[in-house]
Formats: sequence, C-alpha cells, structure tokens
Amino acid sequence: MPLLWLMLALPAQAASSQEIDAKVAEAMQRFYQHSSAGRELAGRAAGVLMFPEVYKAGVGIGGEYGEGALLVSGATVDYYSTAAASIGFQLGAQIKSQVILFMTQDALNRFRQGEGWEAGVDGSVAIADIGAGGTIDSNTLQSPIIGFIFSNKGLMYNLTLEGSKFTRMNK
Repeated sequence: MPLLWLMLALPAQAASSQEIDAKVAEAMQRFYQHSSAGRELAGRAAGVLMFPEVYKAGVGIGGEYGEGALLVSGATVDYYSTAAASIGFQLGAQIKSQVILFMTQDALNRFRQGEGWEAGVDGSVAIADIGAGGTIDSNTLQSPIIGFIFSNKGLMYNLTLEGSKFTRMNK
C-alpha cells in the first residue's frame, strides 16, 4: 500500500521542455525573493541546477522525484531529473524546490560529464544555512557546490540532498 500511495503522489509523466522552463523561471524568482545572498551567489555561479517542484511522499518507505533545468549564463543547457528513496519513520507528502549552484567551472564540468550524479557520492553539496540578516555561513561560501531547499513558504532548514540521484533527460 505505501508504494501505491507514493506512486499516486508523484507526477504521472515527464513535463515538456517548455513547461520545465516556465516553472524554472518562476522558481528562480521565488528563490531570489527568499534570499538576496542566494541571488548574489547564483550570479557568480558557473551553473545553476533548478528543480522547481520536487515531490516527496512516504509511509514508512518514501521517495522523491522532480524535473528541472541546468542554466549556464542564464540559459537552459540541459534538463535533469532528481530521484531519491528512503526507509524509516516518515508519513506524509510535500512539494519543495531545490537549487544547486556550481560555483566553479571544474565542479560544473564534473557534474555534466557523468551519466548520473549522486549527491554525497560524486560530489559534496553544502546546504546553505541562511543566518540573521540573510547572511550565509562563511564555510558554505567556500564550497564548490552549494544547495538551497525552499518552498512557497520560505527556505526550509536542516534538509539534505545526500543520496539524491541526478540524471540528464532527453528533451
């Protein structure tokens, strides 16, 4: 029963490139509204991977799935999906947005060269913790890959991308 519930909670089919582009543009605007530091970092990043809607659901066994785009110099260069599974105490469903900033060309190149990329295995992602006044921890600023997780209600803290698998989509 939990897997059936999870399958019903996740999107039934892949979105078109135009749908993904529209959702990415809207999510980037929400991201910029929530974090001026994030806007500044995105402007300096070699690449920005935005997933506007990542669906997460679980009853004991959980999973998440989302589709997004990789932006370089503000233009879409590739489309990606993200997926993860988990086992443990969990009940419910949510939709979140996540953005991954590749702060160096080397980090972006390593991400793009692989057939699939797993956070925490193929690269470590520092999740940005926004402090008082919208500042980001100085250790995070030194990371080659920085991640943000947010929703329509604001940034969500203490979340992880570890174990999330990112795969290039054919669009």
